[in-house]
Amino acid sequence: MYCHVRGTRDRLTAMTQQIWRRDPDSSHRTEPRVLIRVFVGPGELDEAIGFYEASQGTTLDMRMPYPEKNLVLAAVGAFLIIEGDEESLRPYRATTGTLLVDDVEPYHERLLSAGAEIVGPLRQVPVGAGFTVRHPDGAVVEYVHHRPVAD
Repeated sequence: MYCHVRGTRDRLTAMTQQIWRRDPDSSHRTEPRVLIRVFVGPGELDEAIGFYEASQGTTLDMRMPYPEKNLVLAAVGAFLIIEGDEESLRPYRATTGTLLVDDVEPYHERLLSAGAEIVGPLRQVPVGAGFTVRHPDGAVVEYVHHRPVAD
């Protein structure tokens, strides 16, 4: 396994216990950031991060544990890598992708007005707020905004 992030694998492993984001606040975004979901099994996250860093020519910009769901998430470029066992990943596999937006509430209102079906209610998540929607074409998309959190 190889990894280019923050120096060493030991440092990466320590990061799995805390939230780390290069940009902790998405309120400045003028357009959504599209994140393609990639699912990996337990213990495979660091290798996946290394692959996406090397193949995309970019570096890790978010890593966060989600212990309530038995998951760890990482973002590298346009990829959201989600690590967990099969049972923990199952509820998330039907979601096509994630859009990181400036504020989820206007999106929630516009999508409802446009006839989309809310399949996961507007809720607080560890780094902000989000919801999941089924677009009229059948695509299931998570909308999320990030805000700073206390360490």
